[in-house]
Amino acid sequence: MEVTGSMEEQCEQRLTNLYKESHSWLLQTAQRITKNKLEAEDLVMELYEYLHLKKNKKLFWGKSYNIMYCQKYLKCRYLNKTKKLNKTTYFGTIFDNNVEDIEYDTEKDLTIQRAYDEVMRELKRLETTRSWPQSKIFQYYFFSDMTMEEVAEDIKISKSTTYLAIRKIKEHLKELLDNPFNDIR
Repeated sequence: MEVTGSMEEQCEQRLTNLYKESHSWLLQTAQRITKNKLEAEDLVMELYEYLHLKKNKKLFWGKSYNIMYCQKYLKCRYLNKTKKLNKTTYFGTIFDNNVEDIEYDTEKDLTIQRAYDEVMRELKRLETTRSWPQSKIFQYYFFSDMTMEEVAEDIKISKSTTYLAIRKIKEHLKELLDNPFNDIR
C-alpha cells in the first residue's frame, strides 16, 4: 500500500498505519518504561498527538513513522516528565484550580536527541574500524528489547563474548561523549 496525497493526508495515513501495526508494541514499550498501565496509555496518546501536530517528513519510515524515533520519544518524554514532577512540590490537589501548569522542558529533549545522534555517528564510524563486530553486537543489543543473554543466544555466540563486546563499546562511548542522563535518576 503506497502512501500518497498531500502532506496532511500522508501524515494521517502514516499515523493510522502506525496505530494498526505498532500500537500494542508501543503500549508494551511504554509500560516497561513507566511500570504503570495508565501512564503508559497516556504516554502513547501523547506520542500520537505529537506526531499528528508535528507532521514532520523526517520521521517517516516506509508506510508508517520511524518506530525507533517513537520508542526514543516515549523514553525521553517519560524521563523528562518524571524529573520535572520529582522536582516540583504541588500545593493543593490535582483538582485544585490554583495549581499552575509547568512548561515542558524541550531543551532536555534536544540534548538527548543530540547525544543520540552523536552515539549513532560514532557507531557508524566504528563500523569502519577493527571494532566492527563489537559495534554490531552493541547495536543489536541497544536497538532491541533483548537481554544480553538473549542476544547471545540469537546470534549464537557465548554470553561472555556478548558481555565483553557490549562493555567495550559502552566504555568507548563513555570516554568520547557527554552523557545527558548524568543528572537523571
